[in-house]
Amino acid sequence: MLKSALLLLALFSASFVFSQGDVNNKLKIFLDCNVCDNTYMRQNLGNVQFVRDQGISDVHLFFITQRNGSGGRLYDIEFIGKNEFENINYKLSFSTDSNMTRDDERQRTLEYIKLGLVRFWISKGTLTNISVSVPIPENETDEKDEVDPWNYWVFQVGANGFLNGQETNSSSNLNINVSARRVTEKNKFSFRARFGENRSTFTFDGDDIVAINNSKSINISDVISINDHWSYGFFGNIGTSTFSNYDLFWRLRPAIEYNFFEYQKSAKKQLIISYRNGMVFNNYIQRSVFGEDKELLFQHSVQLGGSIRQEWGNLNGEASFNQYLHDTKLNNLGFFVGANIRVFKGFNFNVSGNYRITRDQINLPAGDVSLEELLLQQQQLQSGYNYFVSVGFSYQFGSIYNSIVNPRFNF
Repeated sequence: MLKSALLLLALFSASFVFSQGDVNNKLKIFLDCNVCDNTYMRQNLGNVQFVRDQGISDVHLFFITQRNGSGGRLYDIEFIGKNEFENINYKLSFSTDSNMTRDDERQRTLEYIKLGLVRFWISKGTLTNISVSVPIPENETDEKDEVDPWNYWVFQVGANGFLNGQETNSSSNLNINVSARRVTEKNKFSFRARFGENRSTFTFDGDDIVAINNSKSINISDVISINDHWSYGFFGNIGTSTFSNYDLFWRLRPAIEYNFFEYQKSAKKQLIISYRNGMVFNNYIQRSVFGEDKELLFQHSVQLGGSIRQEWGNLNGEASFNQYLHDTKLNNLGFFVGANIRVFKGFNFNVSGNYRITRDQINLPAGDVSLEELLLQQQQLQSGYNYFVSVGFSYQFGSIYNSIVNPRFNF
């Protein structure tokens, strides 16, 4: 009995040593990406060991993404060497476009991860199953610049809706949108048109109560680059909204913006202050609380916002102030802050919230709100403030080497 126990212990110890040695021979990577398909990466990237703590990794893959002009994303992958590889640090960049499927995007991401890890595999000496494929050169020697037949323009048409209900009530929603944009280094132009309608029907004592809210809007903006820190632009919109008591409204506001950092660094850090000043026209469905059927006003606003994303997490915040010039008491002041911070191994803290003091609801209709309008949310209500707060944390512990994927029952 004792001999059997000792034999089992010896076999377990040998298996454990082999397992640990096999893990230690692989390149340990920490994948720090909010938009990646992590399951796909674990299933298709070999010769590595995924770990869940950057402190014990050989390579920290730090992803930064931004929306590009084609509707896709610009990816910057920073390959940050750790421990014995701390002298190896570099960045690879690539882009996706709106025509690519989710599978196309994750395949391209995987290709660039493999390409970036080659140097680390060479340094570690684990090249047994590594190969590099390079296309055969074509006979044509004269390369021609690729011409964009759309001249950077991107168009989009979309629609969505839903219908649900039960015996005593039903609701339906329809949204239609059309957009066009053109983004270059010097200019960013955007056009968007939208129609939305929400219909709810409630049956009570044999009677149907129908609530309908609809809105239509067209938004146009044109932003022009001045230099690495300054930009100016024009922002305009026109539309209607039964919920906000607008039979017709339009806004036209020029703006100027200053970035304390260079715009090229905006993916990692930015601190921006902007100022807008322009005209506001409102034609109300019902006479407003100030006794106006329609009015033309001047309004200005200032915004100060910043964001930073580093290996330890990300932090962003904004303060904004809007004010009507004909009566400076009509204004609103808002604050927002959000953070996701990696405090220590396995422990993450996140917080977000906003608070807005509203003293400029000039569009509210005069008179009392009926109980029916209150319950069905057919009309915007007076409120001196609104807020939202979210606080949370997560702590994960246990095996740091388990990269096995098992999708059964999807948990």
